[in-house]
Amino acid sequence: MRTGHFKERTAQLVALSDSKVVWSFAGLLLALVLAAPFLIGNYQVTLLVSAMIAIVGAVGLNMLTGTTGLISLGQAGFLAVGAYTNAILMMDYGWPVWLSMPAAGVVSALVSLLVGVPSLRLKGLYLAITTLAFAFIINHVILYAEWLTHGPNGIFVSGAKVFGVDLQRGKALYYMTFGITVVVVFAALNIQRSRVGRAWMAIRDHDIAARVMGVDLLRYKLYAFMVSSFIVGIAGALISLQIRFVNIDVFALILSIEALAIIILGGLGSIAGAILGAIFLSLLPEAIRLFFDAFADTNSSFYTTYVYEIRGITYGIVIIAFLRLKPEGLIGLWRDVRKYWSNWPLAY
Repeated sequence: MRTGHFKERTAQLVALSDSKVVWSFAGLLLALVLAAPFLIGNYQVTLLVSAMIAIVGAVGLNMLTGTTGLISLGQAGFLAVGAYTNAILMMDYGWPVWLSMPAAGVVSALVSLLVGVPSLRLKGLYLAITTLAFAFIINHVILYAEWLTHGPNGIFVSGAKVFGVDLQRGKALYYMTFGITVVVVFAALNIQRSRVGRAWMAIRDHDIAARVMGVDLLRYKLYAFMVSSFIVGIAGALISLQIRFVNIDVFALILSIEALAIIILGGLGSIAGAILGAIFLSLLPEAIRLFFDAFADTNSSFYTTYVYEIRGITYGIVIIAFLRLKPEGLIGLWRDVRKYWSNWPLAY
């Protein structure tokens, strides 16, 4: 049993984890994720792809809101920019998917400057309202710029292939999404440990003290906006590949609310919390469906009429109850369980 965290070498200080148990569990989890498409059905694979896309988007938002402390309600807009950029470059200009997806992230990062620069001196609710207004502006631009975005007609996305493999189907989409998720998570973990990440945390904890210590608030806030938007733009590109039809109705305001709920439920400022929150909220509707299928008469007229309302209310109740009883989020719950396990049988 580990009794302390004393480090003897620099390599131990910079390592993501110095626990062999952690790396063993990580390897086991990696093996299970890689084998999952061969063990479950296509519907379950689709659910896992949606969960991994949610993880990418949640990690991106966490860099801005959780790590830097800048509240954003404009994630639906950045998702839309990423999805439409990927769709336009692929379908209208014939770009291969391995170029259009990074371009989607770059365009989202550049667009973030439009909201980031005017909002540099704002924080709290003022910044949240500003980013919310940005999401509405993006939606209207997409809707009326028909010469570029096809307006309300949307864009069908197809032909995403690498070496002749269709990346929009089954196992190929799953493994591509998983690979991108792993890269994004490891990049976010390393950014948090870098000078930039430490500056973001200083801004979050106390921006005046950070400025006194020499942190350039304007520059590092812009970095946060751009890095977050780049990752969210990649998530938007993945959405366009999965749903195959990009329309403005897909990127409603509820997406921004759900993204914020994910990182709050998972645990603000924690990459692991963002992952747990994304998985939990992505699979929660399916768990609710299975519950009602098992314990309710799904053939009754009441259920068939109000099925979506029932699931939505249950969805909201679960989130509110969890946040009320465990405000630290899922990562806080995990830490409590781990602490109890480490101290057992002396835990109390």
